[in-house]
Amino acid sequence: MPAQQVTTHADDPLERERTHLAASRAALRAMRADVEALDIKDVAANWVNAQVLERQIEERIAALADLAHTPLFFGRLDYLHAPGAELAEGAASKGAARSASGRGGGRATGGQFYIGRRHVHDGDGDPMVVDWRAPVSQPFYRASKKEPMDVRLRRRFGYTGGELTAYEDEDLTGADPAADERAGALLQAEIERPRVGPMRDIVATIQPEQDEIVRAGIAGTVCVQGAPGTGKTAVGLHRVAYLLYAHRERLARTGTLVVGPNRSFLRYIEQVLPALGELNVAQATVADLVGSVAKVEVRGTDTPAAARIKGDARMAEVLRRAVRSGVTMPAEPVVVVRGARRWRVPAYEIEEMVRELLARDIRYGAAREALPQRIAHAVLVRMEESGEAPDDRVQDAVARNPAVKAAVKAIWPAVDPAKLVLRLLSDASFLAEQAAGLLDEDEQRHILWERPPRSVRSAKWSAADAVLIDEAADLVTRTPSLGHVVLDEAQDLSPMQYRAVGRRCTTGSATILGDLAQGTTPWATRTWQEALAHLGKADAVVTELTQGFRVPRQVIAYASRLLPAIAPGLKEATSVRESPGDFAVREVGAEALDEAVVAACRQALGHEGSTGLIAADARVPELARALDRAGLAHLAPGEETSEGARLTLVPSTLAKGLEYDYVVLDEPAAVVAGEPDERTGLRRLYVALTRAVSGLTVLHAQPLPAELGRGEG
Repeated sequence: MPAQQVTTHADDPLERERTHLAASRAALRAMRADVEALDIKDVAANWVNAQVLERQIEERIAALADLAHTPLFFGRLDYLHAPGAELAEGAASKGAARSASGRGGGRATGGQFYIGRRHVHDGDGDPMVVDWRAPVSQPFYRASKKEPMDVRLRRRFGYTGGELTAYEDEDLTGADPAADERAGALLQAEIERPRVGPMRDIVATIQPEQDEIVRAGIAGTVCVQGAPGTGKTAVGLHRVAYLLYAHRERLARTGTLVVGPNRSFLRYIEQVLPALGELNVAQATVADLVGSVAKVEVRGTDTPAAARIKGDARMAEVLRRAVRSGVTMPAEPVVVVRGARRWRVPAYEIEEMVRELLARDIRYGAAREALPQRIAHAVLVRMEESGEAPDDRVQDAVARNPAVKAAVKAIWPAVDPAKLVLRLLSDASFLAEQAAGLLDEDEQRHILWERPPRSVRSAKWSAADAVLIDEAADLVTRTPSLGHVVLDEAQDLSPMQYRAVGRRCTTGSATILGDLAQGTTPWATRTWQEALAHLGKADAVVTELTQGFRVPRQVIAYASRLLPAIAPGLKEATSVRESPGDFAVREVGAEALDEAVVAACRQALGHEGSTGLIAADARVPELARALDRAGLAHLAPGEETSEGARLTLVPSTLAKGLEYDYVVLDEPAAVVAGEPDERTGLRRLYVALTRAVSGLTVLHAQPLPAELGRGEG
C-alpha cells in the first residue's frame, strides 16, 4: 500500500510566509527592545548631549513601533542573480550581501528580499525585511516582462486586519504564462480597498510612473500636474520619505516641510509619513508660514479685487521700493572723536558708500549693518595715514561710536515690516509714490484701507496682508532655507504666496503638486511655468499624471465633461479601475431634496468605508439639521472617521484633497453659484465630483450646469 502523503507547513507556501512574518515581527520587537535598553548615563558628556541623545532614542523607539494592522512587509522579490554590492549595501549594509547569496529559497539563486515599510534585521544583522526605499527594492515597482531587472518572481501579499491571508505571484521570466491571468488581483483589491480614517500610505501599490517621481534626485525641483485620483499627494509624501532615506544627514541639518492648503487637509494626511517611519517632517499651511514671521492677527478679509492685486507679483517691487524709501543721502560729514583726535569723513564719501550698498541689492538689514563698518573703515584709513596702527577692535569700537550710530540711524533707518505695510495700505500718497508705473490708480484704490487703523495691533489684517509682511521681512532679513519643501494643491496660490514658499527653499529643492483644473481662487495658476518662475524654480521638470487609480471610470468620465470649460489645455484623465463604480445622477423636487440627500447618505452608509456629503457652503447648515433630524451622526472635515462615525458633511470649499469611498453631492448648481465667477464655480464642482473612490450620487433640484450635459442614472 503506497505511503500517504502528509502536508506540512514546509510544503505550504502561505504558511511559510506567515512564519516569516511572525519571525520578522519578533525581530522588530527585539530591535526595539535593544534601543529601549540603551543606557546613556556614561556616554553623554553633559546634560545638553544627554537630552539630545534621549530625544534621538525616543524617536528611534517610536520609529520601530509594530503597528498591528499595518503589514510589516507587502511584497517579495526573487532575483535571478545576486544583486550588486551597491544594491545590497543599500538594502541592509553587509547583512543584505550575505542574504543575497545565502538564502535563495525555491528556484531563486539570486536571493529573496521581503519588501516592507522599514528595515528589519535578525540578531546577526541579516535582513528579514528590506526598506521599500532601498535600491534593491526598486524593481518591485519598476520591473516588467519587457524589463524584468533581473527579477525572476514578484510576489504580492494580501492582508485582512493585519493577518497575512493571500499571496499572488508574477513570473517576470515568462516561464509561467498562466501567471499573467492571475496577476493584478491583489494590487487592484488594495487600490480599491474601502478606507476609514485619515489618508494611508500607498507604499504597496506605487506604480512605475509614480515611482519615477518618488525616486527623482534631490538636486532638482519636480512639478507634478496630476488629475484627480492619480495619487499626486501620496507621491509627494512618499518622495519626502524617500529623500529622507537617501539623504538623511543632509536633510536632518536643513529640514523638510510639507505645505498644504488648509488644516483639514493636513490632518487628513498627517499619518502617512509616521506610518513610513518618518516622524520629523513639519507640516504647515501658507498662512502658518507667513504668520510665524508677520506676527499679526488675521481678522479681516479682502474683496476679490483687493486680494487679487495684493497677491500679484508686482507687489514685490512695490514693497522693495517701500523698504528702501527711507534711505537718504547724508548732508553732513561724520566726525568721530577718539581721545584728543577728531576724525572727519565727508558727506560725499559716505554717499558713495550708501549708493554702492544700494547698487549691490543686498538685504536691507545686512546693508544697514555694513554701513557703520564702512564708515569705521574710512576712519581707520585716516588713522593709518597719520601713523597710528589700529586693529579690528578699534574698527568695531568706531562702528559703535555715537556719531556713527546717529548717522546710520538718519541715513539708513530701521524698518519694521508690519509698520511698513501698514503705512503702505493706509497712506495714499506713500502708496502712489512706491507703486508708480506698477499699479494704476484704480488698483491702488482697491488695496487702500477705507479707514486706516491707528496701529499694527488694531489693524484688521487679511491673509494677503500677512503675505505682504512676510515679503517685506525677507527684504530686510533673509528667510532661512530648508532642504526640501513639498507644496500640495499649489494651483490655488497667488504669485506672492508662491514667493513666500519659494524663499523657504532657495538653497534646497521642492516637489510641487497640483491640478490646474482644480484652481478655485481668483488668482489660480494659469501655467506651471509661471508658478515655477514665482517660486524661483524656473528650471524644474514638469511631469503629468493622467492615470487615475482611485476615481471610478464613470465618475471621472462624467467630471471630465467640465474640462473644456475649466482647463482646455489639459488631457482628460483616465481610470485604470476595473470596476466602473456606483454612479447615479437624479433630479428631485426642491421640497424633497433634503429628504433625498438623507436617504442617499443612509444608502451609502450601508456600504463599507467612508461617506462624504459635499454641498455648497450655504447649504451646509440646512443639511446638518436634516441629518440631525434623521438621527445620522456626522463629522466635520478634518475630524477622523471611524467604524462608528463614517459620514462627513463637507462644505465644497474644503473638499479639495480629501476623498471618500462614497460621495453624495448636493445641488451642483448651488456649488457653482457659490463662487464669484462661473469658471471658478465649475472648477469647484469638478473638485466635488472627483472625491469619490467607489460611488457617487448626484442629487439636484435646479438644472445641472450646461457643461455637464444630460444627467445619467
